[in-house]
Amino acid sequence: MAEQQIANLDVQLLKRKLRITQTPCDTTAIVDQRELKAFCSNDYLGLANHQLLVRALGEGAEQYGVGSGASHLISGHSIAHDLLEKKLASFQSAHIPDTRALFFSTGYLANLTAITGLARLAEQGGASIYSAKLNHASIIDGVRLASAQSKAAVTLFDHQQLDLLIESLKSDSHPLKIIVLDGVFSMDGDLAPIKELVQIANDYDALLLVDDAHGFGVLGKHGHGILEMFAIHSERIIYIGTLGKAAGVSGAFICAPSIFIEWLIQKGRPYIYSTATPPAIAHTLLQSLEIIEGDEGVTRRHQLNRLIEIWHKEMNFSCWEKVVSFTPIQPVILGSNASALAAAKLLDEAGYWIPAIRPPTVPAGSARLRITFSANHSIEDLRELIATLKIIEQKVESEK
Repeated sequence: MAEQQIANLDVQLLKRKLRITQTPCDTTAIVDQRELKAFCSNDYLGLANHQLLVRALGEGAEQYGVGSGASHLISGHSIAHDLLEKKLASFQSAHIPDTRALFFSTGYLANLTAITGLARLAEQGGASIYSAKLNHASIIDGVRLASAQSKAAVTLFDHQQLDLLIESLKSDSHPLKIIVLDGVFSMDGDLAPIKELVQIANDYDALLLVDDAHGFGVLGKHGHGILEMFAIHSERIIYIGTLGKAAGVSGAFICAPSIFIEWLIQKGRPYIYSTATPPAIAHTLLQSLEIIEGDEGVTRRHQLNRLIEIWHKEMNFSCWEKVVSFTPIQPVILGSNASALAAAKLLDEAGYWIPAIRPPTVPAGSARLRITFSANHSIEDLRELIATLKIIEQKVESEK
């Protein structure tokens, strides 16, 4: 059965393959023993191989060892975790009153914990969840699990058209209502209409859960994320950030009013039953947060914004669709799986690592190249990519 299913994926051009890297995460990589220019990682600030972080990880290992030994609630909660959580809370303290943070090993676990845990605040059948249609898989799975466990009612909405969301909330009599969506949508790079959503949450007595995985470190004057960018302040927000993207290391966190964090500690099953992340990682992240908030972080975000500006001005396609995005995520829509794979193959041959993104990661008929920028990319790097893409577009389209 499995062999046939995998063969079917291959026929549909949906089979995925692992590629082996032999170098640190950076703008160039040795992939399957070939050097490629990488425009595909989420290391937006270029910190994954930053020497201060490399040294901090070694220092953390010397101080705390290489493992935590147990879950946070048994014996695995280190002073390093505590210091990191306090620092993360300070990032959002201007936006969420009485802020407290909770650290996780992955963003997937953070979303599962937040969504299922919050749904348990209501008695079975007493919660409704409103989830954006293009949310990340970890949100989708969290919503599905919350629906199965707590009988929460689920409504999908278009984050660019909020009329359905408002109309559904008007007739919703559930005591607990949760609106859930990405801050930056990972495949299109567009931003959630956060100001409008905060107003809707206020008007209809709902919580607003924002997964800012691709905004934390990148958006806002100090890199604090989408809440800083739009000067949001609300006691209704549950904020989730990822630490393996712009922060360059690993892990994730939830920031929320302290009463919600205390509830998740008591009832968030993925948190309760997962071994804590090694304290050395938390120690390293403290150094990363210093960089993000400091002058170097400002400089790196400025470089990203310069790259984005050049891309918008100079990358013009004849047939392919360039999505409007003011984040480091710059999708190019080709439509068919075959075209996306052909373009990715030609890019590989030209010395670039930009994989084809296909369903179910994106909707059917919207296969794409997901190009991402790092602060370590130079302007020359980008202009060389632009010239290469123009040639490859002509070749792919001429061979259809």
